[in-house]
Amino acid sequence: MANAVRFSICGGNVLLPEGLCQTDIHIEDGLISQSSSAQSRGNVIDATGLFVLPGIIDLHGDAFERQIMPRPGVHFDLQLALADTDRQLVSNGISTAYHGVTYSWEPGLRSRGSLLGIMDALAEAAQFLACDTRLHLRHETFNLDAETEILDWLAAGKIDLLAFNDHTPDILRKLTQPENAMTVLQRSGLGLGALSELAERVNARSSEVSPSIARLAAAAVAAGVPQASHDDPSPETRHWYQSMGCGISEFPKTRETAVLARQLGNHVVFGAPNVVRGGSHQANSVSAAAMAKDGLCTVLTSDYYYPAMLPAAFRLSNNGVCSFPESWAMVSSNPAEAAGLKDRGSLAPGMRADILLVQAPKGRAPSVVAHLIGGQVAYAVTGSRATLFTDQQASPGLDALRTAVAG
Repeated sequence: MANAVRFSICGGNVLLPEGLCQTDIHIEDGLISQSSSAQSRGNVIDATGLFVLPGIIDLHGDAFERQIMPRPGVHFDLQLALADTDRQLVSNGISTAYHGVTYSWEPGLRSRGSLLGIMDALAEAAQFLACDTRLHLRHETFNLDAETEILDWLAAGKIDLLAFNDHTPDILRKLTQPENAMTVLQRSGLGLGALSELAERVNARSSEVSPSIARLAAAAVAAGVPQASHDDPSPETRHWYQSMGCGISEFPKTRETAVLARQLGNHVVFGAPNVVRGGSHQANSVSAAAMAKDGLCTVLTSDYYYPAMLPAAFRLSNNGVCSFPESWAMVSSNPAEAAGLKDRGSLAPGMRADILLVQAPKGRAPSVVAHLIGGQVAYAVTGSRATLFTDQQASPGLDALRTAVAG
């Protein structure tokens, strides 16, 4: 291709499908290439001393809610919130992000109106976002009146990942405990009496929930949309979801449930913050590191904190929980497989050039030096050890790395 944009990343510690090795990576028109012609043209990023890794794929992140509502009742413009979220994502190495948007029977932040606003804002912002940003619809299963609408969205291709959530019992419990009720009340904007009455009316329709889930699951299978069940409480629940084509178990509540999920060939998701903090922020949740050590965690997500994914993968390896290729797979190739993304997740030839250059000095947290998404520069740190030497005609995106001079 005469006008192809070609360049190489040389001298780095590269994570290939077969493992870590000192080698060079070549990029042509946004894809990993086997050709080394870029080096002869001088289009080279010097990655000496750096890890060269596949971009992170985050299947479940809802930290964007803090950009939308940073304080209770204080709302900001959705486009501003998405733009700020995008900067957080790319600076933390996340190339593909599934925004976990909850569609609940609650009013307020997790209402239908909020969801529609976010869906419209995502569509409008798509061309301006560096990160490949997708919709993970977190359907509250007691939100029965939403079923028809969600069926339509599945058929229209508006949902990229469908998760089944049931927080209704938890909300009912919290509303009886003054120390826990405030979070739910602030999120919904209702008073205690009004929200309690609404929750009781919703809960009274519990017999309708399972048939509704079955219909939605069947529609997701027909549309080729991956599905997850959230907070599986027991092996029986996971087996039931599996029988309907729901192949991802998010945050299973017990070891036995995770064991069954792996026996069924399901991907099992835990939170990267759990790894970084040394345990879950919820007392009744299992340790993600312990699950990973036993082969019961295959995918890590940002959950509520985007910066956790990069250090979580390094920490699992540094602590001897698993090898580095295994830990990095939890944030790259495994989530790609779980979501059916066949064009990313590894640095194999023909894959999308979503690439991180990472420095990981001993005794310090790893950090992103440069981030390429589809072969274009999404983020680069001034004063880093990544240096680009390129001709003036190579690529507008590559010129951004001129500021990343040798340290």
